[in-house]
Amino acid sequence: MREGATRPVMSAPEVEAFLEREFPEIYLDGRIWHVEAVGPLTARMRLDFHPRHVRPGGTLSGPSMMTLADLALYVAVLANVGPVALAVTTSLSFNFLRKPPQAALVADTRLLKLGRRLAVGEVTIRSDGAGEPVCHATGTYALPG
Repeated sequence: MREGATRPVMSAPEVEAFLEREFPEIYLDGRIWHVEAVGPLTARMRLDFHPRHVRPGGTLSGPSMMTLADLALYVAVLANVGPVALAVTTSLSFNFLRKPPQAALVADTRLLKLGRRLAVGEVTIRSDGAGEPVCHATGTYALPG
């Protein structure tokens, strides 16, 4: 699917099955990553709370939020172009906005541009049940051609 299309080409369960098949290592700590929804140029992911994501000071680590943002952007790309394992991150930029509590994180992703060779998107991460974002990220994926 490209800009202006009305529905994704993969469902959330299809994207999760693809991730499980192609990237089983993300589940080594169990099922803590969840594709909650996909839509036209969008995706929502959840990272369950796990003590390994806590850093000194009692907050969740930046690398955990960075992984969630990168994975959520990849999920949005997959859902809208299909199962392309060779799509790769070419850039990511993060703004950590506030200290997240020890809780699950939810990432809402929106693709701003989905072309033949590049996908550009933004990810807003919130603590589960909270209104204010804890992190905002932008990123670009290169698509195989």
